[in-house]
Amino acid sequence: MRRRWYYVLLLPPLLLLWVPHYNRIEPALAGIPFFYWYQMAWVVLTAGLTFVVYMLDKRRAR
Repeated sequence: MRRRWYYVLLLPPLLLLWVPHYNRIEPALAGIPFFYWYQMAWVVLTAGLTFVVYMLDKRRAR
């Protein structure tokens, strides 16, 4: 279980594959339906999660 942080990287694809969870229009954000901004938010969140896992793995390698 040395690399348990890698399991965090499974979260974005699993949540994005569960389409019925976010297949709706409301709540809209700045006129953008929920369906679209939810996916765009996960792009940013996935980049952040990847960076955190990278930094934790890099620190552990030292």
